[in-house]
Amino acid sequence: MGRVVFYEDRNFQGRSYECSSDCADMSSYLSRCHSCRVQSGCFMVYDRNNYMGNQYFMRRGEYSDFQSMMGMTDIRSCRTIPMHSGSYRMRLYERDNFGGQMHEMMDDCDSIMDRYRMSDCQSCNVMDGHWLMYEQPHFRGRMMYMRPGEYRNFRDMGMSGMSGMRFMSMRRITDMC
Repeated sequence: MGRVVFYEDRNFQGRSYECSSDCADMSSYLSRCHSCRVQSGCFMVYDRNNYMGNQYFMRRGEYSDFQSMMGMTDIRSCRTIPMHSGSYRMRLYERDNFGGQMHEMMDDCDSIMDRYRMSDCQSCNVMDGHWLMYEQPHFRGRMMYMRPGEYRNFRDMGMSGMSGMRFMSMRRITDMC
């Protein structure tokens, strides 16, 4: 499993909280969180409690100022990303509830428009592996962590600040952690 140390202030100052598992609400440990050191593993951090709001992928390294590096003012929850050593497989659907065009992916896709001629992706089924989905081509813009499971409607996933978000590129979370 991974290990991360969160700090209240920028540049690894102030009170700290060490974490090696999911944490839905960091407010009982820190009044705010502005920097961290990921000592091992991979994590998704969220700017709201209960894994809600904007998300950012973090791998081993130092993150001295969330505001300037990610545009996030605070980190309120985090989720560990387990290592996956098998194959990767995901089905993308043009419409919600697995409707419209369907394409199966087993590797990264820097543009669903260029590769599949799909202008939108509204649902998916992650069968193997862990993935990051990005709102813009070439792995840019806001992202969302997708673990194995069925995602019938991205617009109704209850992700505050994510409604209306379109996914245009996808990347596997491999052993890059």
